[in-house]
Order: sequence, then structure tokens, then C-alpha cells
Amino acid sequence: MTKIFRERLNGAAHWWRRAVTWSGHERHTALLIGKSALAATLAWIVAHHLMQAQSPAFAPFSAVLVMQTTVYQSVLHSLRYTGAVVVGVAVQTALALALGPGWPAFALVALVTLGIGRWAKLGSQGAQVPTAAFFAFATFVTAGPGDRLADLGQIVLLVLIGCATATVVHLALVPPMRHRSAEFGIGILARAFAGLLADAVSILREEQRGEERTRLDHTDVLIAQARADLRTAQDSVSFNPRRYLRGHRGHTSFDGYATVLEALVRTLYQMASLHRSLDQWHEERERHGDGAFLRNYARFLDALREFAQVLGDLDEDRLPGQARRLGRLAEEAGALRHELAEEAVRQGLPLADPSRPYGVLVVEATRLWEECRRASDALRQWVES
Repeated sequence: MTKIFRERLNGAAHWWRRAVTWSGHERHTALLIGKSALAATLAWIVAHHLMQAQSPAFAPFSAVLVMQTTVYQSVLHSLRYTGAVVVGVAVQTALALALGPGWPAFALVALVTLGIGRWAKLGSQGAQVPTAAFFAFATFVTAGPGDRLADLGQIVLLVLIGCATATVVHLALVPPMRHRSAEFGIGILARAFAGLLADAVSILREEQRGEERTRLDHTDVLIAQARADLRTAQDSVSFNPRRYLRGHRGHTSFDGYATVLEALVRTLYQMASLHRSLDQWHEERERHGDGAFLRNYARFLDALREFAQVLGDLDEDRLPGQARRLGRLAEEAGALRHELAEEAVRQGLPLADPSRPYGVLVVEATRLWEECRRASDALRQWVES
């Protein structure tokens, strides 16, 4: 037990050291926790001490609920959450006034608000429609006849106070600029691409098989994560006053990164097709004297792997130099692709035979190279713009 406790203590200490010394996930998480606590405290002070509200917890609860990773996401959640609460309270008020505070009214309130909560426009805040309606019904039942409407209106006011407090705190205290998230998402896909290329080279050279099946099985998960990272970076710019500071003016657009990410997505799907062709080649009994072609193919894939490794370490602070290097690597890969196509013709490989993998290998090589060139061109144009 002591050993486990010591390991957990060391892990917590390491987490906090990273939060203090490195601008990464740990620091962003610590800042978000601190800002959420501050927003909740300020909302509680306003609701309990200044307003002396009947249900002051609505304000800090709302502040914590809408505090998101970026200012844009917080504003969006605030609008949806406030809308959900207003709808829930309004439906409850109308039905309770019409039917009275009995259980038939509650059943109808539950039925209607649960249906409204499914509305896609409310997103994840749809569940707050029935939640607000249930709390409002409880207030309606316990309040005196003359105080009901005022108490219900106070619920909406407390929600607005909580949302406004969270937004102000988020804007005032280090609003996050998560441009590094875009680079992180690209790095995820680029490293997966490099791994699949290394596995393909091992197959061509008849070395030990790699982890290609595991990598291919996780492709969709990696793509979803990378796209989410890019969206976080894009969202962090909207409504963020730090975008106008001199040190951040170069981080307000992610068009180049978006093009690179989608090119990598296509390469990963193409790698799945390439690996199927390599499996077919590996299982064939009859060969066609393809040694030189396969050696050229391995060299071509090695060149793409070097390209992918540079993308995996993308850093906007070093982007001009990296863009130039990627351009050179794309040119080298293009020359190797041309060589292997010529070698296939010289050897008379059955490129048009659909039962043989050689034609597909040449086609996939062309597609992979075109996507890498597209990514390189996008970064170069982005740097020069």
C-alpha cells in the first residue's frame, strides 16, 4: 500500500512539474480548473451574498458547466445552455399554471421537455431542458402563489449570471490560444503514416513483419482525434482577444494545417490499400523477376517515411525551414516514383492484370506521392502568404 501511494504521489508531482514547466495538456488543464473554481466562487458571491437568491447554487453550477477549453466553445455552450434553461422553465411554467402543481402536470412537463431536449440544435445541452424544468417545478410547488413567477424568473437570472461570469473570467485570465493542437493532430497522423510505411518496407525486403494490422485498425480513431485537435485550434482563435497581440498574429488561420491534415487522412486510407496489395504479392507463388522493382519501391517508401517524420515534428516556429525541407523531400520521392514506374515497364511486369498487385502498387505510389506534394505545397504557400 505504501509503495502504491508513493508511486501515485510521484505521478502527481510529475504532473504538476509538467504543468509548471511546459505549455502542454497539464498546464491547460490546471488553468481550466483554476478558472472554473474562480468563476464558480464569483458566481456564488453574487447569487448568495448580493442577491440572497433562494437557489444560489444555480449560478456556480452554470459557471462550471459552460467553462470549456476555448472561449468560443464556452460562448457556444453558454448560449445553448441558457436557451435550454429558458425553454425548460417556460414549458414548466405554462403547463403548471394551466394544470396546477399535481403529478399529471409533472408527467406532461417531463414528456414535453424530454422531447425538446432531443433537438439537435441544443447539442449536449439538450439534457438541461428537462433538468431545468424539474427544478423549476420543484420551485413552483414550494413557493407561495404570489412568489412563483418571481422565483422562476430568478432561476433564469442565476443561470445568466453563471454563464456571464464564466465567460468574463475565461476572457480576462489567459484565454487559451491552442494553435499547438493543430500541430499535435498532424503529428498523430504523420507518425502513423511513417509507421505504416516502415511496415511496408519490411514486407518488401522480406524482413520481420511489423505492426501494420494494429496500426490500420486504429486509423479511424487517430483521424477523429486529429480532426478534433484541429477544431480546437480553430475554435481557440474565435472571440479571443489574444489573437490581436503581436506574438499571436501569425496563428489566426489554420488553412495550411487543414490541407495537410486531410492529405494525411487520404494517405492513411491509401496505405490500407497498399498493404492489401503487398499481402497479395507476399502470398503469390509465381514471381516475375521483380527484385529491382521491389527494391526501388522500398527506396520510394523510405523517402516518403522521411517526409512523414518531418511532418510528425511540425513546429510553426520552425515552419519556413521545415516547409523547404518537405519540398525537397517531395521532389526526391517524385524522382524515385518515376524510376520505379520505368523499372516496372522495363521488367515487363503485368501491370494491367487485375489478379496481380503490381499495377495497384504503381497507382498507389503515384497517389501517395501526390498527397505528399499537396501537403508540401500547402505549407509552402501558407508560409509565403
